[in-house]
Amino acid sequence: MLETTAIQTSRQAFIEQHEQASFYSQPGWLDLLQHVYGFKPTHLESYTAGADDPARSLAGTLTLYTVRSPLAGTHLASLPFSDHTPLLAQNEASALELLEQAIELTRQRKARYLELRTGTNPLLANHPAFVESDLYVTWRLNLESDPALAWLHLRKPVQHQVKKARKNGLSIRVADSTADVATYHRLHVLTRTRKHGMPAQPSAFFHKLWENFAPDKQMILLLAEYEQQPIAGMVLLGSGTTLRYAYGASDERYLRLAPNNLLMWHAIEWGCEHGYRVLDMGRTARDNEGLMEFKRRWGAELTPLPYYYYPRQAGLATTSEQSWKYRLLTSTWKQLPLPVASSLGGLLYRYLG
Repeated sequence: MLETTAIQTSRQAFIEQHEQASFYSQPGWLDLLQHVYGFKPTHLESYTAGADDPARSLAGTLTLYTVRSPLAGTHLASLPFSDHTPLLAQNEASALELLEQAIELTRQRKARYLELRTGTNPLLANHPAFVESDLYVTWRLNLESDPALAWLHLRKPVQHQVKKARKNGLSIRVADSTADVATYHRLHVLTRTRKHGMPAQPSAFFHKLWENFAPDKQMILLLAEYEQQPIAGMVLLGSGTTLRYAYGASDERYLRLAPNNLLMWHAIEWGCEHGYRVLDMGRTARDNEGLMEFKRRWGAELTPLPYYYYPRQAGLATTSEQSWKYRLLTSTWKQLPLPVASSLGGLLYRYLG
């Protein structure tokens, strides 16, 4: 059934007014998923009254995408490539109705599993049909209105690294063109391939992100430069009172100059100056001790980020970074030539959702 403009408007108004809505709840993000990866959304909804009641209003909404993989089969996700998408409902009854609809849709489409990336949710944690996975956390740093106050809260070793980067002659520039997006993507492919051993998002992903969100400064791309050469970059996504560190990349040959520390400090400064209250430093695997410690040193607080599955845990998001499967995949991918990794990664990435 084709949706009317009234239905779309009602849903969007509900999302905008819901206090738990995240960056990934926005129409621009859903448009990106469809434009870049070809995913088409299924919007589940619950109402305050029956279909025949003219006074009824929207009480909850849950968007699902069907991800089909030739290797892993079919699964439903809310939402693919999105770290945190809370279940948006007015009350427990509305939330339970949405969950029953999601389970039924999973059965109808004969999907292997359903994945809900809601973060902490007591209703899902106690639901008999769902299994909780706790492989991930996120790190949240409270921001000050004055960057000078934020600086005082940093640990001394972090302050030292930021000062070191400046002494080394590094500078930070806020991107202002699609050429900068292409520059960042080259660094991103380099990092994903050589450091992480994982496929990288296609170039079209970052260009669409720029097109949809940069005009309203909901996407900010920072580039660290050394002797006028970009050596690292960071993508920030802003929504409500939260600024999110979404993607980062760097040329390992220059890590001794501490570009990532200077980028993170600039992100904190930018967030303070633009009225954000929290910097979400991004999803982190619990068993990635190095990255956990990097974020801890900035004074950020660990927040659990559980995902919920029906009828069982499955998929890449439930694979430990210490497992033999994960290490085999990453060690193999690291051997690929960069042009091959870039092209192949762009083709395969949609299956990792």
